[in-house]
Amino acid sequence: MSNKENCRSELRLAIRQLSDRCLYSASKWAGEQLIGIEQDPEKHTPSHTRFQRGSSSIRRRYGTLEPPYKATPPAGVSYTSTPLQVDDDSDAVDSDFYLLAKSYVDCREYRRAAHVLRDQTGKRAVFLRFYALYLAGEKRKEEEIIELEGPLGKNNAVNGELDTLERELVALRRTGTIDPFCLYLYGLVLKEKGNENLAITVLVESVNRFPWNWCAWTELQSLCTTKEKLNNLNLNNHWMKDFFLASAYQEQRMHSESLTKYEFLQGTFSFSNYIQAQIAKTQYSLREFEQVEVIFEELLRNDPYRIEDMDMYSNVLYAKESSSALSYLAHRVFLTDKYRPESCCIIGNYYSLKGQHEKSVVYFRRALKLNKKYLSAWTLMGHEYVEMKNSPAAIDAYRRAVDINPCDYRAWYGLGQAYEMMGMPFYALHYFKKSVFLQPNDSRLWIAMAQCYETEQLRMLEEAIKCYRRAVNCNDSEAIAIHQLAKLHNELGHVEEAAYYYKKDLEGMEDEDREGPNMVEALLFLATYCKTKKRFEEAELYCTRLLDYTGPEKETAKSLLRGIRNAKDVEHLPS
Repeated sequence: MSNKENCRSELRLAIRQLSDRCLYSASKWAGEQLIGIEQDPEKHTPSHTRFQRGSSSIRRRYGTLEPPYKATPPAGVSYTSTPLQVDDDSDAVDSDFYLLAKSYVDCREYRRAAHVLRDQTGKRAVFLRFYALYLAGEKRKEEEIIELEGPLGKNNAVNGELDTLERELVALRRTGTIDPFCLYLYGLVLKEKGNENLAITVLVESVNRFPWNWCAWTELQSLCTTKEKLNNLNLNNHWMKDFFLASAYQEQRMHSESLTKYEFLQGTFSFSNYIQAQIAKTQYSLREFEQVEVIFEELLRNDPYRIEDMDMYSNVLYAKESSSALSYLAHRVFLTDKYRPESCCIIGNYYSLKGQHEKSVVYFRRALKLNKKYLSAWTLMGHEYVEMKNSPAAIDAYRRAVDINPCDYRAWYGLGQAYEMMGMPFYALHYFKKSVFLQPNDSRLWIAMAQCYETEQLRMLEEAIKCYRRAVNCNDSEAIAIHQLAKLHNELGHVEEAAYYYKKDLEGMEDEDREGPNMVEALLFLATYCKTKKRFEEAELYCTRLLDYTGPEKETAKSLLRGIRNAKDVEHLPS
């Protein structure tokens, strides 16, 4: 049996198991990967699909990989065989109660479901009872959040069922009768109670025994916040582990490792929309917006009613100021499902691009009513408040974002901007440092920190120079850093360094055919510098170029030329 056939067979059985336990998001994920496995082209491949062998965006961008990451199929990789969970015989007795309880869960009547299953002992029934109790606690917690919300949108609501669930699950684990689904739920309970180390151990045990539960992998990833924690996991070598590592590497900004894993997985899951979206997410982090746009356009052609990850696509369109494309996307998701957080976020981006910041905030707030932990909405709403010059509201929004994800460098950067706007550079510097620690390859963050060092309160120009140098090394596309390096070195009297950077800045402007005050400043400095160094021909060249401008620089250039000619005449006089 081929690797693809094995994956297909495992996923089909796993989907049934996950659906039986109402783990619908994991079931949906598994179903998408099942369809993503390459089918028989003559029987299954639509003629219009872009997912032909060798056509994926990552192959176009990154080419083929060296062994062991070969092209499809990933033959020769030895995976452990994980038998699917087989429900015990008592489930046949429980089936009527189980079916009623499952119907109650589908109707969001969680306590009724748990009550129906109170005396059942089958594995499915036991898990569903615990899961129904957990969901009932979550539902009540959400109600308390609405009822008890404070002025800043904060409260101390908790799931009231956690203690009961922990006691029962601990007893099951102690007797050795706990199944991988209950282990997943136990890990979830431990995580919410703050016992992260034990939660990691329990979740690893769960995924090793039933690796197809993507929900368990997602919770495990949220706990592995460092590379060390990730490397210390004792995971079986199953192909689901590759999906997990690719996602975890992406979250920890190990972009090349993540792309390598996804390329490897494409060997089997050649038609996976999920993998393509994750590749786009990684390239978005690398600010390769052209590639991201191509992938999302193709994804929408293939899956026109897709809303997942489309908020990221809207961010790209916003950054590129593609107003018509963003308008079309907003209209599309609105008609598909306007009450999804992603849809509200996309519409918010559209209004922001139009300059209607108040209306944009309305939609970001709507997204947060649908999902309090929707990170993008908090961050983007903070940006809108910055645009509206409402610093306190912006700070509150950014703080909520970092509470949800302390590794979100955009929120830390936003906090720095907000405090800088309030004239508090010491606070701003603290948050800029956090942002560059998390995203050290982003030139914009280094420039922001350098500008903070330049403020009147700090005037730490040597530190600013170090930051601008880092920005230059991070491919500062707007060439802000090079110009500022030239100015600061000139200000500090470092004439040679200033000349070096002014010349580099001038070369960059010439290559990109840019004009403006920066070019005038560079030409004036270089003309004066070359005159001082008695490089008269070079100085004359810079002065001649300045004569093309109208304004005081033209008169300055004429004066410099007269001085250069007089100096040349004096130099040629006999001694």
